[in-house]
Amino acid sequence: MKHIQWFPGHMTKAMRMMEESVKLVDGILVVLDARAPAATYNKKLQAIFANKPVMFVLNKSDLADERRVDAFLSDISQSGKLAVKCAATGAGCAKQIAAKLSLLLKEKFAKDEEKGMVRPPKLMVSGIPNTGKSTLINALSGEKRAVTGDKAGVTRGKQWIRCAGFELLDTPGTMPPSFENQTLAKHLAYIGSINDDILDLDDVALELLQEIAAAYPAFLTNRYGITDFSFPLSMYEEVCRRRGFVAKGGDFDYERGAKAILDDFRKGRIGKITLETAQEYSGWFA
Repeated sequence: MKHIQWFPGHMTKAMRMMEESVKLVDGILVVLDARAPAATYNKKLQAIFANKPVMFVLNKSDLADERRVDAFLSDISQSGKLAVKCAATGAGCAKQIAAKLSLLLKEKFAKDEEKGMVRPPKLMVSGIPNTGKSTLINALSGEKRAVTGDKAGVTRGKQWIRCAGFELLDTPGTMPPSFENQTLAKHLAYIGSINDDILDLDDVALELLQEIAAAYPAFLTNRYGITDFSFPLSMYEEVCRRRGFVAKGGDFDYERGAKAILDDFRKGRIGKITLETAQEYSGWFA
C-alpha cells in the first residue's frame, strides 16, 4: 500500500486558529472515533491544550467493539484524564457528557465560587475529520447548529454554539502534519477521515479485510461467506463474487468491491469493530 499523507492547506490555518482561541475556553472536548481511538487522536495538539483540562469523547461507540472501547476508557482514566463513550446520533449522549463536566471543570467552578461569579463555561470541541464533532455538538445543543456530513473536512471555520449551561466552540477537523505511523494512517482511511479521492481504494479495502480477518474472522464469514483467510486477494474476490461485481469475461470489478467493503465497514454492517487495542497504545493519551 502506498504511503498515506493528507494535510490540506486549510488545516494549517485551523491549527493556528485553535492556538489563538484556546485561551478563551475553560476546557477541551477531544472527539475520537471509538473504532480507532489511537488513530483519531491528533497528538500534535497536545502542546496547544497543555494548560487546559481535557475530556476524551469516544464517539460512534455503537459501531465499535465494547470490550476494546472499555479498555481504552480504563487506560485513559489511569493516565489521569477523563473519558466517556457515546453515540452522538443516539439518545443519552448529551447527558453522559454533561454529567462529567463538573469533574472536568471543578477548578474553574471552585475559582468562580471564590469570586462570587457565575459564568457559563466555554469548551472547545476538537477532533480529526469525520469523527462526528458536529453531530456531537448538535446533540449537546439540542438542535441542528453545526453542519454535518459523511465526508472529511465539512467544518472549515470556527463558530460559537450556546447550549444549556455552557458554550461550545466548534473547530475544523485537523490532521497531524505527517503520519509517522502508517498503521494508524490506514485506520483513518478505513473510517473515512481521509478524503477517499486521494486514496487507492483497492489497496485500502484489501488491507481492511486483512485486519478484520486477523481480529474478527467470524464477521467476514457471517457477512460475506469467507472461510479461507490465508489469501487477502481471494477474500476480496469472494466479496466481489457474492455481490455480483463481475464484469463481462469474468473479470472482477474491484472498484465496486472496494466501495462496498468500505461502506459496509463504515456503516457497521460487518460488525462492531475496534481496530486497535488499549494494550498496544497504553499511555497514548497521557
